[in-house]
Amino acid sequence: MNIAIAGAGIGGLTTALCLHEMGFKVKVFEAVGTIRPLGVGINLMPHASEVLHRLGLAEVLQAVAVRTRCIEYRTKYGHLIQSDPRNVAAGFSAPQYSIHRGDLQMILLDAARERLGAQTVEAGKSVAGFSQTSSGVTVQFDDGGTYVCDLLIGADGLHSNVRRQLHPHEGPINYEGTMMFRGALEMDPIGDGKTMVIAGNHDVKFVTYPISEKARKLGRALTNWVAEVRNSQPRHIYDADWTREGSRDFIQSFKDFHMNDMDVVDILEKTENVTEFPMVDRDPLSIWTSGRVTLLGDAAHPMYPIGANGASQAILDGRCLADRLAANPGPQGLQDYEEMRLPVTTNIVLSNRQSGPERVLDIAAARVTGPHDRIEDLITREELDEVAASYRNVAGFQRKGK
Repeated sequence: MNIAIAGAGIGGLTTALCLHEMGFKVKVFEAVGTIRPLGVGINLMPHASEVLHRLGLAEVLQAVAVRTRCIEYRTKYGHLIQSDPRNVAAGFSAPQYSIHRGDLQMILLDAARERLGAQTVEAGKSVAGFSQTSSGVTVQFDDGGTYVCDLLIGADGLHSNVRRQLHPHEGPINYEGTMMFRGALEMDPIGDGKTMVIAGNHDVKFVTYPISEKARKLGRALTNWVAEVRNSQPRHIYDADWTREGSRDFIQSFKDFHMNDMDVVDILEKTENVTEFPMVDRDPLSIWTSGRVTLLGDAAHPMYPIGANGASQAILDGRCLADRLAANPGPQGLQDYEEMRLPVTTNIVLSNRQSGPERVLDIAAARVTGPHDRIEDLITREELDEVAASYRNVAGFQRKGK
């Protein structure tokens, strides 16, 4: 069976590797002419890391990515609201990794080219659409060319042409009202050099974590950060380009952030390259699959980057799709994949709109009035634990025995 994948991002490449492992012939088409390690830092949840370990990528991941010890949720005054462990010692089957998106994409790309063949991933081939019959799919490219295959997987991202053909009347993407400013700075480690920090609240939030194991071993930290500022009520937005250069006006919103182990404003001001991107998603779809065509990753379920689940869910999609097709090759396997993954990702999209695990920030912000308040006097441990456990259940990563 010959399967085509539109998009050589994290989801598309993971899917290619999983399908190859199951014995399928795979061809990946990527719109950009040269695939380069672009982007910002991301996190891989333990259940997604487990998929990549199964693909034999544990050694290279551990050489490149930082194994996250925990996520610390803090107030803008520096109070520790909650520490949520994310490592194997906490009972997870695999580590959480913090890594540069481009580094992860290159790891997957190198593995795909080595295992599937150098010509498996073809750059500069933008999938414009498709036609299909009961026996196959003809992929259509922007340059007028075509490719005939048995199945087509649309892993072509937020602005997916495959999704657009399947759902032509969907309308624009949804803008939550928050602008995200991103950057990375090499600096001294924050704390133990393995901790992700999320501070503030829904309106003004600062996220930071180290993304380079090589830098960590040298006593330094390549520190990825995201500064979020909510400016307006949710509305529709037509343009979402994560490469756009960001202004520096947002920094004033963080003047009253005071952490005992970092100077937030100093980090923001010293970062040379800052980009901005609106926090966007799309309403969950009722179907992903039509005949011999289906969707995967951001093409299927773009979500707010809360709970660090975007890339992780795309990886889980790829594993599930390969397993379902191995059990039932052809269109029915695509339907089986959709039946398993669509409800799960729909719940995550909707949960992220309600702040997901970061809801503890808003609980604290509503009760803490200043730096001298005591978190333990205002919020119970049971209340915080319920938020964390609930989101782990929604996102599908649990500790062993839980």
